Amino acid sequence: MARLRITLEYDGSEFSGFQLQPNGRSVQGVLEAAIAEITREERRIYPAGRTDAGVHARGQVAHFDTGTRLTPADLQRALNAVLPRDVAAVALAEAPPDFDARRDARAKLYVYRILNRPEPSPLRARMTLHVRAPLDIAAMAEAALPLVGTHDFSAFRGAPGGAPEDENPRRTLHRVALEASADEVAIVAEGRSFLRHMVRNVAGTLIEVGQGRRAAREVAEILASRDRSRAGATAAAHGLCLEAVTY
Repeated sequence: MARLRITLEYDGSEFSGFQLQPNGRSVQGVLEAAIAEITREERRIYPAGRTDAGVHARGQVAHFDTGTRLTPADLQRALNAVLPRDVAAVALAEAPPDFDARRDARAKLYVYRILNRPEPSPLRARMTLHVRAPLDIAAMAEAALPLVGTHDFSAFRGAPGGAPEDENPRRTLHRVALEASADEVAIVAEGRSFLRHMVRNVAGTLIEVGQGRRAAREVAEILASRDRSRAGATAAAHGLCLEAVTY
């Protein structure tokens, strides 16, 4: 039996999320089905993090055990031959027997992408949030600064019904930055772990700052309040992508 580490890229548009769903199409479901088809083994996949419905990944990492005689390279090719077009194994290698994709992760890098121009883009519609009016990038960057470090992020936590209420809301963000290139604005967030909808709630709040609907200084006040009702709306899922996981 060998433990394998797999890196996945997927377009989350047609998925109900990474995690298995009783009545929905999931990344985990199609991947486990592909592994079973190739190896004749029923294996569970354990990801670095569970992305929500509609969220994409360029560098999701997961692990699973297998007794197949196929080399990792051959198994990777076989998986990509049977996986649907919206998910791919971009790397596959043997890992130490105690490797754990979630617990061993040192940081996850998320990017929320905004198309900031009057005209929509059919080619980028599935991967970016379209905001027509120009955003104040400097104000958004200023507003993001207080979020770096270790804080209680209750104000940016998903609504009740997601994570258990007794979950520790303290998280550490190594970086929250704004990057602009041509007609796109990216909100970059890097940390070891995140609360449910945390990055999308941060993005929604920073977008409101960029639109002039709230002052940059308010973000520090929102964070300190621990009150979700004071933060901005949850930004749409399709703008978010899990870019990389570091170990």
